[in-house]
Amino acid sequence: MRADALTMSLLYDYYGELLTEKQRQLFDLYYDQDYSLSEIAAAAGISRQGVHDIVKRCARSLEEYERKLHLVEKFLAVKEKVSCIDEILQEWEEEKENPEEIIERLRKLSATIIE
Repeated sequence: MRADALTMSLLYDYYGELLTEKQRQLFDLYYDQDYSLSEIAAAAGISRQGVHDIVKRCARSLEEYERKLHLVEKFLAVKEKVSCIDEILQEWEEEKENPEEIIERLRKLSATIIE
């Protein structure tokens, strides 16, 4: 898997519908299906350089959408906070002490998620 494939796949999940159908197809083949530029070029009937340019342009577009909208950043922040909630609940299950402190910690986390 390409080094930035996970990041690109996440950006694609959020913003992929903003790309054209052809861009989506080529992007999917490159990042998700792990085809080489040459393989994609042969299948699409365009040059290897043409595929490279389209894929790079798609990546830049997805990154620009994220810079403006921050949807992936917000998703990852919520995911991290939910993970913290799970850890707090795990601590509570193990200790079963001081429920007021646990409740307060959970309320603070939930408040940051709602914001």
